[in-house]
Amino acid sequence: MKVLLVSLFHPEIVRGGAQQVCYELFQGLKERGDVDVTLLAAIDESHAALYKSGARITGFDGREGEFLFLSREYDYWWHKTSNVLLLETYVEFLQLLDPDVVHFHHFLLLGIDLITLTRRTLPKARIVLTLHEFMTICAADGQMLRKTDGSLCTRASAVRCNQCFPDSPPEKFFMREMWMKKHLEQVDVLTTPSRYMIRHYTDWGIDPSRIVHVTNGQRHHGAVAAIDSDDRPRNRFGFFGQMVDNKGVWLVLQAVEHLRAEGFCDFVVELNGDNLRYASERRRGEIEAFRERERERPIAEQNVVFNGSYHTEQLAARMARVDWCIVPSVWWETFALVISEAWMFRRPVIASNVGAPGERVRHEVDGLLFQVGDARALARTMRRACTEEGLWERLVDGIEAPVGREAMVEGFIATYPITDRRVEDKKAKEIKKAEARGGCELQAVTIRANR
Repeated sequence: MKVLLVSLFHPEIVRGGAQQVCYELFQGLKERGDVDVTLLAAIDESHAALYKSGARITGFDGREGEFLFLSREYDYWWHKTSNVLLLETYVEFLQLLDPDVVHFHHFLLLGIDLITLTRRTLPKARIVLTLHEFMTICAADGQMLRKTDGSLCTRASAVRCNQCFPDSPPEKFFMREMWMKKHLEQVDVLTTPSRYMIRHYTDWGIDPSRIVHVTNGQRHHGAVAAIDSDDRPRNRFGFFGQMVDNKGVWLVLQAVEHLRAEGFCDFVVELNGDNLRYASERRRGEIEAFRERERERPIAEQNVVFNGSYHTEQLAARMARVDWCIVPSVWWETFALVISEAWMFRRPVIASNVGAPGERVRHEVDGLLFQVGDARALARTMRRACTEEGLWERLVDGIEAPVGREAMVEGFIATYPITDRRVEDKKAKEIKKAEARGGCELQAVTIRANR
């Protein structure tokens, strides 16, 4: 079976859950030995050094089967590119590769119309799309957060979306919805990493029989982080992820300020992550200002440590330095891979009580939930985590091993069955090539195709 995986970014270039899951799948399929897998990862022009003169699709770092889609002239409203040469190169890439399955793990920077272009180029291929957020539904970066007040949005409509984008008439949102759904018609199966997402998409009009739940999984990143045996307070917290608005790192800093104002300072928060450049100007300013104020405090009075970005092989060491993993997302988080990573190293999770965290974390069993977006509620939970005797040990005992890479790969393989039409088409192509080479080879090729 030949599989093409299409991703937003490459995790070596920009860290993020969607691209990490796609790369885990890429590596897992390679390990099987019975799948010929190729990765095509889109990047934007902020990575100018990787844009070679005249190139539109290029190899990546000398790695076999890994390519970059050099996105240009991208329209973030309609999610399409108007660069004709780029589209022609993509078609040529598909024709040369001729995959049985094209699995999109995102369409951002590529264009949702590439799904239809793929169908036209490979009419008999299997097309799978994994939904990592709500970008087809929501024009506000797929986050379903209302721009009016920052509250969670439960459903999209032309009028409600116009309230978030008052300069765009309701009719424009109606057309956007039709545009998205038209291209989704070309997908054979949609997958989601969490079950609650299915409700959002079925409410939007997608037939639930077309959506399959496949849990994200990943390989184990080294040995289990050490757990101290002494009776010290469990007062070390870690944030792992991107420092963008929806991940809520700013909420952690507000909670720190609340705890300090109450006179409680016996704790440490370690922030692990990057991509602050993708945060809004407001949140980026808040985080940078907090960091400067923290640096001015005496070392003994500093509660927050900015560790910067990290690679997966560094995860075990960084998890070993904390007792709790905070997942303060303020949007409908669709999986939160960091929850799996925390449980992998037997660290209880303190998370927002909506979306995937609310679905995955069992309150008072393997973690604690707090009211989404409420810095005071987070501060109260953090103080409880530091001071309640036996709480940490009880929650650690409740942690179950997260889904691994192999289980995820098998879940996706189940969505890849090649249709009989595709098999017959491949047989016909082999026979036609043999005929062109000469009749003496025809019998051997026919036998090989029938296998």
